Amino acid sequence: MTKINPQPFHPAFGLHNSHLQTIYSSLFRKSKHLTYEIEKFSLSDGDFVECFWHKSHKQTTNAPLCVIFHGLAGSYESPYIEGVVQELDKNGIDAVVMHFRGCGLEENLLPRSYHSGETNDAKEFLTHLKKSKPSQDIYAVGYSLGGNMLLKLLGEMQTNTLITKAVAVSAPMQLKVSAKSINRGFSRYYQYRLMRSLNDSLIKKFAKHDMSKLITIKKEEVKNLKTFWEFDDAYTAPIHGFDSAEDYYEKCSSKQYLKYIQTPTLIIHSKDDPFMSKEVIPSKEELSSTTTLELYDNGGHVGFIAGSFLKPIYWLEKRVVSYLLK
Repeated sequence: MTKINPQPFHPAFGLHNSHLQTIYSSLFRKSKHLTYEIEKFSLSDGDFVECFWHKSHKQTTNAPLCVIFHGLAGSYESPYIEGVVQELDKNGIDAVVMHFRGCGLEENLLPRSYHSGETNDAKEFLTHLKKSKPSQDIYAVGYSLGGNMLLKLLGEMQTNTLITKAVAVSAPMQLKVSAKSINRGFSRYYQYRLMRSLNDSLIKKFAKHDMSKLITIKKEEVKNLKTFWEFDDAYTAPIHGFDSAEDYYEKCSSKQYLKYIQTPTLIIHSKDDPFMSKEVIPSKEELSSTTTLELYDNGGHVGFIAGSFLKPIYWLEKRVVSYLLK
């Protein structure tokens, strides 16, 4: 039976506010300077993704492996990624961060990029891993955009056994709702920061490709894109074969795929997530029997920081790993 049964989480004293939960790590968490081996994984369409391997358990050939999918404009340097990689390492699990196209150290080769519902790249990489490591357990963890992508992938695969267990954190399971929610109040600050990165990436595309043949927006107009909806309407949708931003949101939202998931999966979500409204939260009826939703009153977006302001405890990464190992 599907459970909606949160484990104990108490926000850090002084960090009950959802925005403080969301931004604390990026402001105060120091980089761990982890060591990675970089693999350039070739995709079937001629492009590539960069995969950052953190392997501390090479002597144990059958050590579990966790594939990590970052959020929008994230990378191996994101504090939440470094945190979970270190926690996985402490528990004998190797990790690899699969960067979405263009999110690693090099720009990708094609005019297209990545989006919340692009599951083919992840499926190609996971298939490769399963063939090369048939006896290993392969876990998957996705954050925010990466969480939505992972849930959609799990729903598409259904009985496919590429992944042993999965965790999705702060996933925008209804993209249209999230695009509207992040354009309100203080949440527009997050949109502003992320849009700077998205626009910069798109401008670079014009330097390498004849984008005028692929999308209608001109290079000098990119700076005028202020919202996710505008960006997705101008670039994400047309370059990836969708009719519009709304068409992209409708087809790529993971909420409609949850009932098909047959892999043991944990969804960690907070009611006060400033990137979206409570409308994205699925009901019990929308979840498969193998999917557990842990729903919290507080936690922000990829936050879930306990302890205190001066002595934080990063509860989220501990919860992720404890689920994978149970």
